[in-house]
Amino acid sequence: MGWHSMVGYGMAGLPSLLCPAGAARQHSRAMVEERLLDARTSGPWLCIDLGLADYMTPKETSRLAAQIRRLYGANRQAEQPFWIYLTELVPGSPIHRECLRMNDGFSGYLMDTTQESYLDLFPLDAIVYLTPDSENVLEDIDPKKVYVLGGLVDESIHKNLTLQRAREQSLQTARLPIREYMVKSMNTKNYYSETLAINQVFDVLSTYYKTQSWPDALKAGVSSGKGYVLPDGEESVKTPQRDNTQENSLFPESLVQARAANCRFQAEAPV
Repeated sequence: MGWHSMVGYGMAGLPSLLCPAGAARQHSRAMVEERLLDARTSGPWLCIDLGLADYMTPKETSRLAAQIRRLYGANRQAEQPFWIYLTELVPGSPIHRECLRMNDGFSGYLMDTTQESYLDLFPLDAIVYLTPDSENVLEDIDPKKVYVLGGLVDESIHKNLTLQRAREQSLQTARLPIREYMVKSMNTKNYYSETLAINQVFDVLSTYYKTQSWPDALKAGVSSGKGYVLPDGEESVKTPQRDNTQENSLFPESLVQARAANCRFQAEAPV
């Protein structure tokens, strides 16, 4: 059941009937929130690692805040949303101030924000750090896993930075299967990059989770400006789905409750 009903309540506690359009909007909002909260307990989970802020300029920090806004907006619209975590988000830090400045209602976003690291929130064997420098190809999205994206804008190309971070933390890594499903296109700059903005990576993950088709997913998130395109005549091909009927043993109810206790449900107020 969603958080809102079709009837609002006035100051006197008496029901105030909503107009049909208002009731429809409220019902739609409640359905969105219900889907998001379902993802909080059942997955999949996506974590934005904001512990890389020292590598960004003020301009890049602003761009990252904008990408977080786009990612959150896309997730709200998704039929099968992820639950989002912002980790190592320090109140009063440049990225926190930019999120509050650029994202209207940021403190009310339905996501978890915390100053803690993802290492303190999840089992190591449940974490997959997504980095374009990984040698491992992401073949499927496992709802038992927590997928981590480095909080760097796509202009900040620090070769192997996120891969090195993940290796130092003994984490599994994977990259999107761009070169497996796409081909290089002719361009005057001879430019080819598999480094995407975090909202573009989310578009790929979200589309794949819905369609089980990597061609469809990559088409949704990889712009032609990256130098890669799908081959002519490429058709949607579904990846064989895993059997997810078994209990999610990596995230028993006690762990879900522990995560909820460790994370803030809303972003903390600025200091």
